[in-house]
Amino acid sequence: MPTFKFKIKEPSGEESEGVVEAPDRFVAIADLRATGKTVISVEEKNDLTIPGLGFVKGLMNRVKEHDLIVFAHSLSAMITAGLSLSRALSILERQATNRTFKETITALIDEISRGQTLSAGMAKFPKIFSPLFVSMVRSGEESGGLASALLVIGDQLEKSYTLKKKIKGALIYPSVVISALIIIGILMFIYVVPTLTGTFKSLNVELPTSTKIIIFISDVLGNHLLLGLTTVTLVAILLIGALRTKAGRRAFERALFFLPVIGPLVRQANAARTTRTLSSLLSSGVDMIEAITITRDVLQNSFYKEVLDEASVRIQKGNPLSAVFVENEKIYPLLVGEMIEVGEETGKLSDMLLNVAVFFENEVDSATKNMSTIIEPVLMVIIGISVGFFAVSMITPMYSVMTNI
Repeated sequence: MPTFKFKIKEPSGEESEGVVEAPDRFVAIADLRATGKTVISVEEKNDLTIPGLGFVKGLMNRVKEHDLIVFAHSLSAMITAGLSLSRALSILERQATNRTFKETITALIDEISRGQTLSAGMAKFPKIFSPLFVSMVRSGEESGGLASALLVIGDQLEKSYTLKKKIKGALIYPSVVISALIIIGILMFIYVVPTLTGTFKSLNVELPTSTKIIIFISDVLGNHLLLGLTTVTLVAILLIGALRTKAGRRAFERALFFLPVIGPLVRQANAARTTRTLSSLLSSGVDMIEAITITRDVLQNSFYKEVLDEASVRIQKGNPLSAVFVENEKIYPLLVGEMIEVGEETGKLSDMLLNVAVFFENEVDSATKNMSTIIEPVLMVIIGISVGFFAVSMITPMYSVMTNI
């Protein structure tokens, strides 16, 4: 029988840890709660620890965003059709193919049978249900419109999912071309250049600087491949480590704003995500301050998080939301602040935010479609320069010999 490590809070408020045997994690949680104690965490204890196993296991058990979209839409449809919440969740539990999600839905059914709300049960699984999801479900429960709230959150997740897919899809083509160029270059440095190097040595001619650079790279890859790979790996690790620091990530996010094609795309994508999330929360009855806080957590870029932090502080002081966005037009497009101001004046802020979201989503859609058209000639120029540099570097010494003859 599996062993689980638990952390609980005693009625006195004191926290304690221990281990317990149970058929699965949810039975362990139920047994601990039956003793009248508050369960903080329960995790399966593995005696054998393999480096990287936790990461691989996390990837295998990760609940995909598409699963959450189907869950929200299906649950909304079944509640609208008149099914009880427990029965609807039971149907979704049987349909779920992801083991982690199936166990999570089972736990939600258990929570509801104990008299808890659906949002309270979801809040116990923060890695699966985001604060946005939980808050909108809670708002739907309080207003009596759970089915509508689930439909809205399903649409919100679907729009966000589609937006990310479009951006990733636009980057696949250049990634494949650049990867192929690098692989072909490495193969040429290892197998082609050494042959030409032997010819140059036998001719005993003075080599141009560009040719010496290519021969040096070829020697490193051919004779010191392990050293070269180790150097590249260390450089990659240092870059990744730098990007994970606050200063490094900040510098990277700042650089994105100045890139010709990526900069506008970053602004439009974040504007669409901000306005759609705020619109969804406000239309569901979530308080403005809470809606801004949740939207802040949804965003990844620290510059956009700071704008929403400022908005939260300014609103509590009685200032309008639009003022913050207008003052930060270098981060958010000017249209965002102007439309929010119109929404505040007309009392239709949620509708205006939705209109802005739709506009920028269409802009991102158009930009990603045109990106391949823009990137293709740029890649051709890069490939041409690379091939030209290599060809000139290898041909110049041979041309010099022929001229002397």
